[in-house]
Amino acid sequence: MISIGITGGIGSGKSTVAKIFEVLGIPVYYADDAAKRLMNEDASLREAIIAAFGAESYVDGQLNRSYLSSAVFNNKEKLEQLNALVHPATILDGENWMLRQTTPYALKEAALFFESGSASSLDLVIGVYAPTALRIHRAMQRDNISREAVIARMSKQINENIKMRLCDFVIVNDEQHPVLPQVLALHQQLLKLAAAKN
Repeated sequence: MISIGITGGIGSGKSTVAKIFEVLGIPVYYADDAAKRLMNEDASLREAIIAAFGAESYVDGQLNRSYLSSAVFNNKEKLEQLNALVHPATILDGENWMLRQTTPYALKEAALFFESGSASSLDLVIGVYAPTALRIHRAMQRDNISREAVIARMSKQINENIKMRLCDFVIVNDEQHPVLPQVLALHQQLLKLAAAKN
């Protein structure tokens, strides 16, 4: 089985592309969803977050996302501290998930594979590319946030062009090149690679 990452910056459409792979029968681990789940369910992670950010981090046993977001917003040290707690737990959870998969290949979807260092645990990485202006527009529409807020989030990720050069495959999601044929062709290529590996 081949473990493959799928990444891209905010608004690139990586989740949309991942869902196409799911329709093709490929399991997908969504790192952001897993991180949210782990922050609520993993007792040691909860304790570490409370120790670092205070009891206000949880309300009625659930993560207080608005409090935690405001605690790390525009505070690089606090964001790095939170990531240092959450990323290792999410990476381990993703690795354990990957071991349970029985398909020829499986995907892990995350924005920060290269930033977190978790790309090294993958066999291959797929990048989803979209031009910056389109990514900003999509994120503003999806998250109902300002252009400035999107740009602030983008600044916390490595440059998109650098990220795409680090990827083994790139799917262009720019509303000019149809995504479905790209995914179908890549799916066939990945099945062949997985068969050759076994």
